[in-house]
Amino acid sequence: MAEEAKTVMLHCSSLHKGGAERVFAQLAERFAACGWRSILVTAYSDPGREEYPLSEKVTRYNIEPVRLQQNFVKRNLSRICALRRLCKKEKPDILISCMQEPNFRAMLASAGLPVKRLVSVCNAAEKEYPGLGGFVTGRLLMPQADGCVFQTEEEKRWFPQRLQKKGRIIMNQVSDSFFAVRHTGPRHELVSVGRLNPQKNQALLIRAFARIAAQTQENLLLYGAGELRDELQKLIDSLGLSERVKLMGLSADVARDIKDARAFVLSSDFEGVPNALLEAMALGLPCIAADCLGGGPRMVIEDGVNGLLVPMGDEAALADAMLRLLRDPEGAEHMGRAARETAECFRPDRVFADWRQYAEDIIHG
Repeated sequence: MAEEAKTVMLHCSSLHKGGAERVFAQLAERFAACGWRSILVTAYSDPGREEYPLSEKVTRYNIEPVRLQQNFVKRNLSRICALRRLCKKEKPDILISCMQEPNFRAMLASAGLPVKRLVSVCNAAEKEYPGLGGFVTGRLLMPQADGCVFQTEEEKRWFPQRLQKKGRIIMNQVSDSFFAVRHTGPRHELVSVGRLNPQKNQALLIRAFARIAAQTQENLLLYGAGELRDELQKLIDSLGLSERVKLMGLSADVARDIKDARAFVLSSDFEGVPNALLEAMALGLPCIAADCLGGGPRMVIEDGVNGLLVPMGDEAALADAMLRLLRDPEGAEHMGRAARETAECFRPDRVFADWRQYAEDIIHG
């Protein structure tokens, strides 16, 4: 008799464009494609904001059709109750969640139910789990889970030994489309991709570029949207760089837009394993990244071999690294090729195989 299909339920806050959201949309699709009954539960949706698409093979539940503006206690109480009702209705074999509030909700909603619980961490733990709420979720609730996916060793060390011992490190996957794209023409411009918010610290990157602007003909293109757009534009204008630094907005095709760049630059203050960096490496771009809290960049970049690491928040070091790659195109190309070789580990089939095996181990453990 054939084994009955397993049911996985995934829970995240939304499917709006972001790294964690993309990971969970991809996981839902992959589980469905391999024959599992795949259910994705989001907390809310904001009309007018683009979401990652899901196929009809994935069952989608949205707890709040329109995001409710409530305090932490009120919004999570109603969402926990709704998630618990869905767990009772769908009877998943395993419930997978990511980030602080979804992990908090998943642990409480599934308490006492016959469902295995797999939580995940996708950012610098000390930033993702601050204050009392972070303590309750990260130190008290999550260690009761059956497993945890970490992205870096630094993230892992923040949590209690009880959770570390049953956790595994699994990298994010990179879409096959990034591996299929090839550099086709002369390389030009420096690029960065990410939300325009304090975490990504694009202001540091802009100031670092200002240090070298007179020594290069290349421009700096920043792809992404966010609450700091106006502030960053004012900084660009104040430095006299309005013709050299461009805020490009969201890209409809990141691979196409950045594949011929001279270098990719990540200036973040904290990260898990940043998708944008992995994608740039898969494209074979020479990469520069801040060695930031969370430890993501140092997990994938070997300084001087497949990219350059610079101290977090060091404007001068970032400027020097950009100038180094611009002045040594042969060395930069060598790093780009090495980066692409490293990125083979991020192919979707390899990454999902780790997730699936871990989920199965937890279900049968």
